[in-house]
Amino acid sequence: MKPHSIHQPTQRRKILGLILAGALVTHPILAADYPTAKVNTTGLAVTDTTVTVGQLHSATGTMAISETGSIEAEQLAIDQINAAGGVLGRQIKVIKEDGASDWPTFAEKAKKLLVNDKVASVMGCWTSASRKAVLPIFEKENGLLYYPTFYEGLEQSKNVFYEGQEATQQILAGLDWIAKEKKAKTFYLIGSDYIWPRTSNKIARKHIENVLKGTVVGEEYYALGQTQFGSLINKIKLKKPDVIYAIIVGGSNVSFYKQLKAAGITADKQTLLTISVTEDEALGIGGENLVGFYSAMKYFQSLQNPTNETFVKAFKAKYGEKSVIGDVTQAAYEGPWLWKLACEKACSFDVDKVVAASPGIELDAPEGGVKIHQNHHLWSKLRIGQWGADGQAKVLYESGLIEPNPFPKGYQ
Repeated sequence: MKPHSIHQPTQRRKILGLILAGALVTHPILAADYPTAKVNTTGLAVTDTTVTVGQLHSATGTMAISETGSIEAEQLAIDQINAAGGVLGRQIKVIKEDGASDWPTFAEKAKKLLVNDKVASVMGCWTSASRKAVLPIFEKENGLLYYPTFYEGLEQSKNVFYEGQEATQQILAGLDWIAKEKKAKTFYLIGSDYIWPRTSNKIARKHIENVLKGTVVGEEYYALGQTQFGSLINKIKLKKPDVIYAIIVGGSNVSFYKQLKAAGITADKQTLLTISVTEDEALGIGGENLVGFYSAMKYFQSLQNPTNETFVKAFKAKYGEKSVIGDVTQAAYEGPWLWKLACEKACSFDVDKVVAASPGIELDAPEGGVKIHQNHHLWSKLRIGQWGADGQAKVLYESGLIEPNPFPKGYQ
């Protein structure tokens, strides 16, 4: 499979562009052509007219600042799919559950959706902690999870499709760029205290020391919801690293970046690269507190291509002109579309058939062309964005398509 094959136009890839543009599907798929008894042989919540899916995100708690965009983007995609005739001629119904930024709650709600509600798929989770909490349930109950967040890799499950970047597509590629562009040799690693930041920094440290031949001069972790970073900022001032490498998540970002600025740590004096600040977080942080710092992502709202421009317009029309779209929000938008395409390729809602049909599916997404790999991750690009006072990022660098490799040799 060659990377450039992703750019070859196909009828399936054109679907999203047509829906976004408001074009009518001239030959809609009719439910009558796909009898319920044939498309649903495993007792899922499918009728002759509807199919039920679940949404499982944090609508409350410290992670709501990051996950609200995912909830909105998935709903936008579902509304557009329904307007175009649904999936196999059936309208999508949604059962929304709130994980409330609490991992046991995520597990409890996942079981409810799969066992009680018998949903055909779930769009959900943000943190790796929430994903790890629900994974055993999805595997035991043979459910289907579309997970939108960039993450540490080192995982692959038959029951999960990973729409975000894994480590080789974000962490390693981003560190390579900053080391080359800034001639960086010393790094201070910072993270929230749970699986994703700790594992990501473990991978980052190996890359810095073994590949970039640099030095980690500090590594610190803080509880989710932490609001006091004075001690950390004093240590950064003392160590004077070439790069602050930040993986702080949720509402803590607001305090961290405001306190950095108040302490005089600004981009004209200090290079900072983060893999956890998107436009969603920037909205809460305030662009004035991020100016000049860098984020390594696959998507920024400012991308200029017809699909993204139409997507941004549709998102703002639904959620307001002041709404913003970050990396995970855009990836979440892909989930319902990828599921729809897989169901229609499989001519079934049965999980095993949908899973089998998924590899090779392509979508002309706002980020550009994506394709599902056999390992259930997506081919994607790395982009480096530099933050402006308006809370939008200017894309300074764009890689070629990077093949997903969730188990990179030497980083496990």
